[in-house]
Formats: sequence, structure tokens, C-alpha cells
Amino acid sequence: MTALAVLGAALVGCGGPDATRAGTGAEPAASPPRAQRSGQESATGSASPSRVPKQAAESGPPVLAPGPGGRTPVFERRADGAPSRAGTEKAGETDGAGRVAGTDKVVALTFDADMTADQGPRAAAGEHFDNPGLITSLRRLEVPSTVFMTGRWAQEYAVQARAIGTDPLFEIANHSFSHYAFSSPCYGLPTVARADMRREVERAFAAIRGTGARNVVPYFRFPGGCYDDASLKTLAPTGVTAVQWDVVSGDAFATDADAVAEQVLAEVRPGSLVVMHCTRSAAPVTDEAVRRIVPELRERGYRFVKVSELMRGSRS
Repeated sequence: MTALAVLGAALVGCGGPDATRAGTGAEPAASPPRAQRSGQESATGSASPSRVPKQAAESGPPVLAPGPGGRTPVFERRADGAPSRAGTEKAGETDGAGRVAGTDKVVALTFDADMTADQGPRAAAGEHFDNPGLITSLRRLEVPSTVFMTGRWAQEYAVQARAIGTDPLFEIANHSFSHYAFSSPCYGLPTVARADMRREVERAFAAIRGTGARNVVPYFRFPGGCYDDASLKTLAPTGVTAVQWDVVSGDAFATDADAVAEQVLAEVRPGSLVVMHCTRSAAPVTDEAVRRIVPELRERGYRFVKVSELMRGSRS
């Protein structure tokens, strides 16, 4: 498979096993096994070696409890019926902002900053794996967001990574160092050896923090959204919470921004977690789509939150 083909498969995979390309109607050629889901209790994870992020305190980013057998917990969306931001209203009543208690209309937009370990020559030749216009739009629209960044992306775009990671509007989460798969098959991605999985996470955190980014949260998104029981067990000692999604934007390789926007607007519900991309060359219409999605969802009464706030609501 050529490097371009691998990138294409990888970014379609970032939309998840059920993803389609908005505006094309095409579906991924391969679908990984359905990922197992773990419980979402409120305690923190276990071991936290010095090389991995400390467990979050109550005042910091929340993490979920380990799943059965100590597996890495997986978060996909805020649970139905989570308390509203005020948290003091009786069920069915509305607060001063018109939110119905227990049905706070929040949504988290997340953006995968993808770059695989071997794509340096393509970046050197002028291919853009970043999307500064998208970040500018999110700032202008004042949309709190979570960026899932690969370590290789952070190294290539260190100035941008630092700017994102020092802006309180954003938080940066881990998307592995190399953007290789943690289970197989996974859209043609090379597969990380089990013995190297923890190192992939640790190395990515080191690269991200090495840029000077401070707003780094203990969350991890599997490349392609692909994982299995073995990878959940292997990553458990890192103390991260794996973050998936319930809304696929379909922005990977889309050429129709309206189609991407329509897909998101049709699927979002209170507590949703949307997966999008921060990669100009492979998701060129994301910025335009976001500029339509944000005002329309606000018109419907939604407010935007980072994953940390969405997760904190699920733990209430």
C-alpha cells in the first residue's frame, strides 16, 4: 500500500468503524472488530509511573475508573440524564438559561491532529498536516475544544502545538506518537507491537509537553478508533481514559462542507462527542463545516465543552 493510501485509510478510520465520507457516500473497505466497552465509574485508574501522566485530582481533568479486570476505561459520550451545569434543579425544571434539569444540551467537538511517523518527507515537500485556519475559527467562535494530537504532529508543528496547549480554550489529548493501529485490522494502518503500546503513549505525551504545551489531559484516542481487550489491558498502567465518540463527522477527505455539517447536525444529541480532524491535506473542508455547525447548534440551545467537562458531567 502506498503512503498516500495508508493515510487515506487511516483518516477514514479516525471516523470509526461505522464512518462514511461525507459528500461521497463511500464506506471504509475494512472494518475492525467491534470494540469492547468498559464501565464508567468515577474512581481514578491505578499505577502511575513517573513517565506517564499523574492521575487527575478532583480539581483537575476527570478520569474514569478502570474497567473489568483493570482494563483502560472507555468514554464515548455523556450518559443520558447527567445533571445540568447548575446541578440544583429538580428533574424536569428549567434553570435560568432554559436548560431542563438532567438534560443539559452540551456537545464536545474533538479534532484529531494526525500525522504518522513516516510522513516527514511529505511535510517537507509542502503537504499540510496542520489546519491553522480551523484553530483561528474555533477561537473566533469561542468554542472550547479538545485536540487529540499525535506526537509526530507535535514535533512537526511545535509552535502551533504550544499555542494550542497554552490557550485555555483548548486542551490537548494523546493520539499516540506514530498513529499506528493498536489492534488489527484497522484500515490498513501498520500495527504497534503489544510490547511497544505503552511506549507509544508515553512518547506522545513527552513530545506534546516538549513543545511547552501545558493544557494536556490524561486522555487517549486509539488511531482509527481500533482497540481490543489486549490493548485495553496493556494501556491500563498509563492511567489514561480512552476517548471514542458517538458522532462521526465524515470530514475525512470530504469535499462538501455542507454534507459534513448536515451529518453532524443530524446526529448530535445532548451529551454527544463528535470526531473531526485538524489536517488540511486530508480534511480540507472541516473549517468551513465548523463555521456552519457551531452557530446552528447554538441556535438549538447547545453549548460547547471540552471532553474534560463532558466527562465530569458523566461522573456527577
